[in-house]
Amino acid sequence: MEIKKKLDESDAELLELAIIELRERFQLVSKEIIVPFEVDLGENLKVTVPQLGDKKQILDLSIRNAKFYRIEQLKQLQIVDPERHSNRIMAQMQKDLRLPVEPRHIECFDNSNIQGTNPVAACVVFKDGKPSKKDYRHFNIKTVEGPDDFASMTEVVYRRYKRLLDENEPLPQLIIIDGGKGQLSSALKSIDELGLRGKIAIIGIAKRLEELFYPGDSIPLYLDKKSETLKVIQQLRNEAHRFGITFHRDKRSKSALNSSIESIPGIGEKTMLTLIQHFKSVKRLKLATEKEISDVIGVSKAKKITDFYKTNNES
Repeated sequence: MEIKKKLDESDAELLELAIIELRERFQLVSKEIIVPFEVDLGENLKVTVPQLGDKKQILDLSIRNAKFYRIEQLKQLQIVDPERHSNRIMAQMQKDLRLPVEPRHIECFDNSNIQGTNPVAACVVFKDGKPSKKDYRHFNIKTVEGPDDFASMTEVVYRRYKRLLDENEPLPQLIIIDGGKGQLSSALKSIDELGLRGKIAIIGIAKRLEELFYPGDSIPLYLDKKSETLKVIQQLRNEAHRFGITFHRDKRSKSALNSSIESIPGIGEKTMLTLIQHFKSVKRLKLATEKEISDVIGVSKAKKITDFYKTNNES
């Protein structure tokens, strides 16, 4: 699995996202994670940063493998005409996926319902095989009580395409659903309700074996693991998952902060969210020194926060 780093993203944030993605996709249940530096994965996972011994050797081997994989990727890159390259991939995707037209506009949906809290969903958009980030959308689940991925998928697909239809916006040629038969069936309910069956191609991709499911076909399609078509689909799926997890994490942080935000005079929600993203929890913020806080938000605001917590601890 490859995740590309954003400019404003720290190594720790990137690694946390990767670990969450891997554990979800492969249903991993290990209680210990071996990493090269400290990351915040919650209280239920043991994070080990080995310095010596067998665990250090395992870590070093993993890092060497990752570097080798990246070097091999760079060797395979060739300077090509971007438009010609895009046209070739579009034609190949149409052929591989048995589509009536080239999938110049693709949208991919993912639910992020981590630990059953703050259910959200993400929709990412690719145009001519490349991310169109201005068209990305995230959704708060409105009509579903509790963690129900199937009902959530039905809701967000309906909301997305009802809006595009109402606003006379162009529809995609292909919809990709992150999930197997159940998720695909849930999305199809909305596609049928909106009268879009047959007007937009839709497929589901199961996480573990990269199986592609089509409506009304119980036998999945397997693409060559090295095919460009599968790589584009995987990139879409990974991008949707990452976009959803980031939104979920921010939403969870905000909900955890509500009481603290309201109770510190002169400190707004945006400032507190910045602090929690830096310190990872309210508890760590309370234990931070005024200097550590001021390095993030400035001296005057840092003093208000430390004075507030000091006063409340003494009372």
